[in-house]
Amino acid sequence: MEENAIQAPAASPPGTTEALPGRRLPEAREVSALLPESMGLDVLRNAKIVPLRVEDGVLIVGATSFDAFPKAQMLGVAMGLSIDLELYSDRDISELLRMLYDIRSVATDEAAKNMEGIEDIDDLSREDVLSDSVDVPVIRLVNGLFVDALKQRATDIHVEPYEDEVLIRFRVDGVLQDRLRLPRTHQAPLTSRIKVMAKMDIAEHMAPQDGRIGITLGDHAVDIRVGLIPTQYGERIAMRMLDKGHGLLTLEDLGMEKNEREVMEGLIYRPHGMILFTGPTGSGKTTSLYAILQALARPEVNIITVEDPVEYALPGVAQIQVNEKAGVSFASALRSILRQDPDIVMIGEMRDFETAHIGVQASLTGHLVLSTLHTNDSIGAVIRLVDMGIEPYLAASCIIGTVAQRLARRLCAHCRRETTVPAVMARQGVKKAWEPAGCPKCHGTGYHGRVGLYEQFVINEEIQEAIAAGAPASKLREIARVQDFRTLWEIGLEAVESGKTSPDELVRVAGEE
Repeated sequence: MEENAIQAPAASPPGTTEALPGRRLPEAREVSALLPESMGLDVLRNAKIVPLRVEDGVLIVGATSFDAFPKAQMLGVAMGLSIDLELYSDRDISELLRMLYDIRSVATDEAAKNMEGIEDIDDLSREDVLSDSVDVPVIRLVNGLFVDALKQRATDIHVEPYEDEVLIRFRVDGVLQDRLRLPRTHQAPLTSRIKVMAKMDIAEHMAPQDGRIGITLGDHAVDIRVGLIPTQYGERIAMRMLDKGHGLLTLEDLGMEKNEREVMEGLIYRPHGMILFTGPTGSGKTTSLYAILQALARPEVNIITVEDPVEYALPGVAQIQVNEKAGVSFASALRSILRQDPDIVMIGEMRDFETAHIGVQASLTGHLVLSTLHTNDSIGAVIRLVDMGIEPYLAASCIIGTVAQRLARRLCAHCRRETTVPAVMARQGVKKAWEPAGCPKCHGTGYHGRVGLYEQFVINEEIQEAIAAGAPASKLREIARVQDFRTLWEIGLEAVESGKTSPDELVRVAGEE
């Protein structure tokens, strides 16, 4: 019997059979053609049944257990046929239903075409975005956007109003791509729907607003962080997708080479000190911090974080959400949690002197402090801390390491092709290079996923002395070179030569050295 089909028990309801050996579920389009247009997929999903085919006037229904037999009979009555039941795994039935939804219910472009005449909507409720039971075009459009974004692995959705149109863009693998252009008349209902879902004030059009949307997609939850600002042509919306179904990355998942991970582990398992992660927005700093906290979380360790916002729930970690309106800032929360006897403290971002000063004091009094800064490289983090007002001797005493990171798009393994090595890279020893081609598996972009580049600056005694003496970044780099320090560019050259990313992508994320 086929692996996917479930063996029928000896005693089964009348009109049931086990799936025959070698029989597979039919194509989704065949099943879609069999279903009446008036029949909603939500009913089938709740019952975990799917009509598969008609044989000799009998409707063959796929199901996950014999408990579905009564509902399968009702399906047969609705279609005017007697039924026979075949059992398959829950995974196979769910996947077939998901493909049926793709075919029928979430056609974003079709929903956009049907939106003419829709007015502002101020009384819409939240729904499962896979549902095909809604008839309001704007709801189907927004649901379709969410499903489409997750299918394309987008991390952000941008809704941008202009004079004559509304442009919708997805950020995929760190790069924005145009997805949909809508008439300007669609802006009001689209914005109202998103504001209702995010529990924003739909009557307010002149002030920035923030909100959150919780949706379900299949069997996992997705959180969406929504930011809205008024612009010349209307309200511009940016939505960050946090797919809970993908889970959190571990240190092993970050893609570091073995020697890089050993250096990282040598830092994070120190009993006290400060580790700073640097890089632009979207470079993966928070993901790295969460991976470290997961590695450090043990019953005997007290870990507390201050974040803005709390993006993922970490088991065994106390997480505090910054709320400026309620008086909970990074600095005030940090002062409070130091009285909670923490072993490890994570500060989402060091934005000002007060936060940095308390973090430095915490690291000097026996705590391991993790945080982020916005600088271009790892050595610049030390200089930036001093520029914020921290005395050089204190910075030298507390910082044990800094990490600058970037996320470069990973070349699609199915369509990458070898290309000529750029002269600047050839001069630095690169012998091979690949470029993107584009295929259906990568949606024609030539890239699929991202690869992390990690520049690690470990503070030793000689570097400590140089920092305390107020040495410039160039001097710190010179000393670090002796300790096998490698820049982001040099690490990226290895990724280019191994075919992980392209020369153009390395230049985009790391700049030329």
